[in-house]
Amino acid sequence: MSKPPTTAPEAADPRERAAWRSAAAWATLAGVFASGLVLDLWSKAWAFRTIAGYPVELERERVLGDPSFYVPHHPRVTVLPLDLLDFRLVLNYGAVFGIGQHRRELFIGFTMLATLAAVLLFAFGTRVRMRWSHVAIGCILAGGLGNLYDRIFYGAVRDFLHMLPDWQLPNGWRWPGNSTGDVFPWVFNVADVLLLAGMALFVLTSFAEDRLQKQRALAAASVAGGASNEGERVVERDQA
Repeated sequence: MSKPPTTAPEAADPRERAAWRSAAAWATLAGVFASGLVLDLWSKAWAFRTIAGYPVELERERVLGDPSFYVPHHPRVTVLPLDLLDFRLVLNYGAVFGIGQHRRELFIGFTMLATLAAVLLFAFGTRVRMRWSHVAIGCILAGGLGNLYDRIFYGAVRDFLHMLPDWQLPNGWRWPGNSTGDVFPWVFNVADVLLLAGMALFVLTSFAEDRLQKQRALAAASVAGGASNEGERVVERDQA
């Protein structure tokens, strides 16, 4: 079977090849993904083993069979001064920011489809040179699969990071769906941080890529226009 012809950009610059053809691109994706996933799962295990002062054991059947099951009350642990960050154990039956409580099967299916889409986006939607995009996709995969692991093996997502625990919204305001007036009422985990950071980074790299492509298009049009004008001048000289 003959090999498909190499496109002009790829022949001119190997960095323009699709990412799936580069071992370095795969290594970047795999390294970021593995590091993020290990950090997330380790931090959750450490948190539920130590923060409450005793190991909090989660039985999957009990968590799934009792929608009202919550982690036993325990004193929160102050991590940063000025009430910037506390540790507090929470089970989240929804997604980031507590969205969609008790829709475990929906989130499992969505995460699997999103994972496949992210891998295909990396392989065919990015180029070898787009390393920051590969880092972003690796973070997204690590965050998504870290929380997927919890939903499958524990029945809910383990959270323990609480930002600004005693900071209150002014005038008695509250976020929709929350019973407190906390500035940041949500408890989250490392996987959530990876997900949001990866999405933000990917958006930024996408904007940068769009700008680069527009600049290349303008440069190509300028070169083509210059060549056309030069050709017209040659014709005029010949006619003269």
